[in-house]
Amino acid sequence: MKVSIVSRSGREIISGGLQIDDSATVSDLQEAIHQRRRKYYPARQRLTLPTKPGSKERPVVLIPSKKLQDYCDGNLDKLTITFKDLGPQVSYRTLFLLEYLGPLLIYPTIYYFPVYKFFGYKEERHIYPVQTYAMFYWCLHYSKRILETFFVHRFSHATSPLSNVLRNCAYYWSFGALIAYYVNHPLYTPVDDLQMKIGFGFGLVCQISNLYCHLILKNLRDPSGKGGYKIPRGFLFNIVTCANYTTEIYQWLGFNIATRTVAGYIFVMAAIYIMSKWAIAKHRRLEKLFDGKEGRPRYPRRWVILPPFF
Repeated sequence: MKVSIVSRSGREIISGGLQIDDSATVSDLQEAIHQRRRKYYPARQRLTLPTKPGSKERPVVLIPSKKLQDYCDGNLDKLTITFKDLGPQVSYRTLFLLEYLGPLLIYPTIYYFPVYKFFGYKEERHIYPVQTYAMFYWCLHYSKRILETFFVHRFSHATSPLSNVLRNCAYYWSFGALIAYYVNHPLYTPVDDLQMKIGFGFGLVCQISNLYCHLILKNLRDPSGKGGYKIPRGFLFNIVTCANYTTEIYQWLGFNIATRTVAGYIFVMAAIYIMSKWAIAKHRRLEKLFDGKEGRPRYPRRWVILPPFF
């Protein structure tokens, strides 16, 4: 089989194309491209079928495990594939480790070491119990996230653009430093004991619930990361589409009830904005996939992310 590899503008990526065995898979084609153009390793490649000029339809993305014959449309002699360079990639596990490791190290550094002397505060800092509990709560959260990254999460995509490392680390590391700075500040005024216990107690329940939600989502995916979408069921997923995001937001609300800083609440609002966009997109996608037509189940009526608001 002759396979022509072209860019979206129609320019040949590999001059003369590639001669591929008729039984080859898309993954085999990616390896063949990599052999000819060492720069484009498989994770960096996005292969699609060509679209008609002016078409607004989304191109068909080639699945690595499928055979090339599945995309030939009856013509087994020649196949044209559109190639897109996704740029340098990094594994999702590496990305998550880097973005979570920053706040896990930054927060206790600000708690334990006399960093405030560099900001003009020369006197000995008095540490309140809430500040100690907040530090342990924070470290528990990010340790949990790192462990989930390696032992719980299954990723539908193996890699992410390298540029996301800088963006995500800037987000998590900056907020980690900002919140730690204000919660552990020498002039910090703690909340009363009852409010602290309610906040941390509620937050810990949400952390445990969040872990359980992730275990439910793990069991929806094939160990290889393939298998398509399924309707999540059980526990909070029976009432909320993105219960994992819901518990993530509410666990930080608990933290802020206990610590009460402006920086903490700004972090919560940013998290609500970001995760709401993800949740709405996922909710709409599930409603579209499970529309009750042609034997498909209908997606049940649920809150999107933040009951009782939406």
